[in-house]
Amino acid sequence: MTKLLMLGGTEFVGRALTDDALDRGWDVTVFHRGRHAPPPGVRAVHGDRTAPGGLDALAAAGEWDLVVDTWSGAPTAVRDAARLLADRAGHYTYVSSRSVYAYPAPIGMAEDGPLVEGSPDADATAYAEDKAGGELAATAAFGGDRALLVRAGLIVGPYENVGRLPWWLNRTARGGPTLAPGPRDLALQYIDVRDLATWILDAARAGLGGPYNAVSPLGHATTGSLLEACAAVTGGRAELRWTDPEAIVEAGIEPWTELPMWLPPGELYDHMVGGDVSKALAAGLKCRPVEQTVADTWAWLQSLDGPPPHRPDRPAKGVDPEREAALLGL
Repeated sequence: MTKLLMLGGTEFVGRALTDDALDRGWDVTVFHRGRHAPPPGVRAVHGDRTAPGGLDALAAAGEWDLVVDTWSGAPTAVRDAARLLADRAGHYTYVSSRSVYAYPAPIGMAEDGPLVEGSPDADATAYAEDKAGGELAATAAFGGDRALLVRAGLIVGPYENVGRLPWWLNRTARGGPTLAPGPRDLALQYIDVRDLATWILDAARAGLGGPYNAVSPLGHATTGSLLEACAAVTGGRAELRWTDPEAIVEAGIEPWTELPMWLPPGELYDHMVGGDVSKALAAGLKCRPVEQTVADTWAWLQSLDGPPPHRPDRPAKGVDPEREAALLGL
């Protein structure tokens, strides 16, 4: 039986990984701070990676075949955990980000593109630099052949705690004239968290090492197919009003935050959503249809007793209804 250590494992990406591993019948240990309950069936070990002695409980917890680390703060936390586990685990996966690529990255850039500066010995600075430092820390401890660096892109799906797809679903559920940022056929690049989890565990079990862009092929979905799926699954009450990017920018509405998952065509769009994913596809990455991701996320939202979870370190998403109405001339 495969023994997996999840560093994290109770929220969004970590939760999807833990659920998938349990479905495989793996022996799963979750190391976390204890703020959220892990899924039933795991062994829980508590500790705070940011505190002195925070790894002490992990030091006496055993040995594992695989480790998956979803950390997105100070690289020193990855450094310390990876060093501790280097002789007690066979393989280390660090869930990184395509944000590690230096700006601007052209469409079609592969894993060998230039990166931002990062250090494994740095305290938390900025997201991209922290992820780059985490990659260096994992590789330094496990080597390039035992350290898998998963450069994920935009991640959505059930248990999302950032609020991008949940905002669109709640907005279309509200119905009425709805600002739909054009162009309608603009290609998107994202990944369903469950597809990401499945690929990570398969790749780790196969012993893959080095960096992989882990996101859907560009054009797997479009802004049109995404928002039309949202409108359909939430009852068809939303009237999508497709609006030129120039009008949205001129109105001062912020892409990505006020209109989640959307960027107008241009340099930033190319940088954020144009990654070459042929390496991951060749290694078995499969991406489900956008309609399934949307439907499952809506079903999850409806199952909640209150609002969806939201990470306190991420800003709230969505445009103010009055600003939306003003741009639509309502």
